[in-house]
Amino acid sequence: MSIQSTIHSLLPSMSPSIRRVADAVIADPAVVLRQTISELAVTCKTSEPSVIRFCRTVGLNGYVQLRLQMATEIGREAANTPGARRFGEDFSRGDSLTDAVAKVRFTETMGIEETLDNLDMPLLSEVARKLDQASRIMIYGVGAGAIVADDLRYKLFRIRRMAYSFDSAHEALIGASLIREGDIAIAFSHSGRTTETLEFLTKAREAGGTTIAVTNTPASPLTLQADHSLFTVVRETAFRSGAMASRIAQLAIVDCMFVAVAQRSYETTIAALATTHQAVSGKKTPRKQTEQSD
Repeated sequence: MSIQSTIHSLLPSMSPSIRRVADAVIADPAVVLRQTISELAVTCKTSEPSVIRFCRTVGLNGYVQLRLQMATEIGREAANTPGARRFGEDFSRGDSLTDAVAKVRFTETMGIEETLDNLDMPLLSEVARKLDQASRIMIYGVGAGAIVADDLRYKLFRIRRMAYSFDSAHEALIGASLIREGDIAIAFSHSGRTTETLEFLTKAREAGGTTIAVTNTPASPLTLQADHSLFTVVRETAFRSGAMASRIAQLAIVDCMFVAVAQRSYETTIAALATTHQAVSGKKTPRKQTEQSD
C-alpha cells in the first residue's frame, strides 16, 4: 500500500498531535520534502517526537524514511497522472466541470487499482469458500454502505445463495440475533466506526456466525469484531467523504467476492444466471419496438 493511502486509512486511530502531522501531509505531501523535521513540527504545532511517532504509526522508522518514500511515491504518481493531478486531491471552487470530472475519474480509478492491488487473495479465497458453504448470508451497511450491501445481496441471490440485506438498523439487529452457526454476516463501513454497522457485526458474532468486515481502516472497532477483514484503499476528502471513492472501491471488492463464489460452482452459476435472466427478459421492451418508436 502507498504511504499516502496508509496515512488515510490510519487517520481515525491517530492521537490529536499525530493527526495534525497527518493532516498536513495529506494536504500537501511534498511538505516533507521541503521541510526538516523541526520545521514540520512547527508547522503542525507539535513536537519533533510527535513527528517521529507519526512516522512509526504509518510503519516507517523515522523522518528520513518518510521523505524517501514520499519522494518516490510523488514521482511515480506524477509520471502516471495526467495534468499533474494528485490521488486524493480535493475539488476546489475554481475547478471547471471538465477538471472536476477528471478528478473523479482519476481518484476512483486509482482507488480501484490500489484496492485490488492490495487485496489479500488467500483471504478472498477463504471468504468465498465460506460464502459458498453458508446457510444464510446477512449483509448490512449504512448510507453508501447500504448501496453496496444491496448490490452484494442481489448478486448472491441470483446464483441461489440465501442472502439478505436490511433497510434499517432494527432489521439488521433482528437478522444478526437470529444468526446460527453456518451463517455469515458481512458489514460494510469505510471508517469501521459506524455505530449501527458495528452493533450488527457484534451481535452476529455473539450469535455464533462467521463475521466479515469490508473497511478502509485496519485498526478499527469493526475489524475487532470480524473473523475476516477485506480492505479498500482509498483517499477520501471532505468533499467526497463516505460517498464516492469509498463506494466504488467497496463495489470492486463485491464484484471480486461474487466472482470468487461463482467460480466455485461454475456450471450451477451459469445455469442460475441464465434462468434469472430469462425470468425478467419478458419485462424489457423489445429492441425492434424501441427502434420503431424512435
